[in-house]
Amino acid sequence: MACEVCNNMVSDNRSNFPAIWEILQNEYPNPQPALHFNNPLELLVATILSAQCTDAQVNMVTEKLFKKYRSVEDFANADQETLEKEIYSTGFYRNKAKHVRESAQLIITEFGSEVPNTMEDLLKLPGVARKTANIVLARGFGVVDGVAVDTHVKRLSGRLGFSKNKDPVKIEQDLMQLTRREEWDDLSMTLILHGRNVCDARKPKCDICKISELCPSSLV
Repeated sequence: MACEVCNNMVSDNRSNFPAIWEILQNEYPNPQPALHFNNPLELLVATILSAQCTDAQVNMVTEKLFKKYRSVEDFANADQETLEKEIYSTGFYRNKAKHVRESAQLIITEFGSEVPNTMEDLLKLPGVARKTANIVLARGFGVVDGVAVDTHVKRLSGRLGFSKNKDPVKIEQDLMQLTRREEWDDLSMTLILHGRNVCDARKPKCDICKISELCPSSLV
């Protein structure tokens, strides 16, 4: 809890970003998303389901889900209650099922049954905010338009002194100023991996963290 408390008092540490980023890049040389998918549609659905849920749990659900629902039409025509039961274990299943169905329906009517490949169009889909859109663009289409800010990225941005903001959109803007556009997606994935592996929300493993000496929130 001490680290969470000090979050509000962390000093501006952006000057140390280049050194921290170099260390983290060596630690996670090829950061990849943990979600399993074969195409932009599956990535979109998996990312919607991942809200407030672990990627491991989402992968367990989508292993069966993607065998049943193979096209955008399948998701658009899915029975709401049936889909809710199928994704129940991911949490917030009613809203997630609703968002998946309505997004699929909009993709059919507005985008010719193809998942849109621009930020502007992706944000029109129900349940899709910038985090989801950034992930779909980067990993589904190879388009880097921003930094995906999930709970890990938000937490680490504060602890490391890269952003004093709480709003994900403002955090994203702060992070985008720190490195080159072509590194934005890797920055997000790297912070996510470090958050999962080392900088835990409740018990950060500062004693084994390679960037603890440069971290203003370090408990070491």
